[in-house]
Amino acid sequence: MGLLFIFGVFLLLSWAVSSTLKSKFKKYAKIPMAYGMTGKDVAEKMLRDNDIHDVKVVSVPGQLTDHYNPANKTVNLSPEVYRGYGVSSAAVAAHECGHAVQHAHGYAALELRSALVPIQNVSANVLNVIFMVMIFGGLLLPELLPYKLALQIIIACYAVFTLFAFITLPVEINASHRALVWLDSSGVATGAIHHKAKDALKWASYTYVVAALSSLVTLLYYVLSYIGMND
Repeated sequence: MGLLFIFGVFLLLSWAVSSTLKSKFKKYAKIPMAYGMTGKDVAEKMLRDNDIHDVKVVSVPGQLTDHYNPANKTVNLSPEVYRGYGVSSAAVAAHECGHAVQHAHGYAALELRSALVPIQNVSANVLNVIFMVMIFGGLLLPELLPYKLALQIIIACYAVFTLFAFITLPVEINASHRALVWLDSSGVATGAIHHKAKDALKWASYTYVVAALSSLVTLLYYVLSYIGMND
């Protein structure tokens, strides 16, 4: 029941933040940027201004699929951001280019997060197997996976998730900071437009804060459960 309560609280919190974020982005998408710049235009200009010439700006399908891929050096923008003329498109495009600038400058937190990606993927797969065994194997073969060992593995996996989530926070916040500084200094977004871009990125950062706290609280729940078994 404790775990369900934790999931319920953070699911509600995540929904509230996500709903507000979508509302902000929808609102700011209707406010056009100066000079008729699209998200693609903003991204390409920010890369040029930062003397980055080996990163491509491409469009990828889907919504909220915007990301920077350090493996092939691409700024990937969803169609609405890539072609959009609004403030939210400019903010997202500049944010993703912020990651490209981090990569070009060897930003330590980004490199650490990239190194953790394979470990997190393995942890996620292991956790899926553990839960499947506990649900089905635990009923048929009680000795297949002792509960204490399962908890140890779950704790190890959530420790990886939590570490990844908290390392992601400075990476995302720094990328937004770089984006906002450039938007202002370049004259692309100043005054009221800059304030709206800042507001949009602020709410985007809250999604990472909620994810990090959710992972930490879940980890602590399993740790306390494990400690309780040994009392």
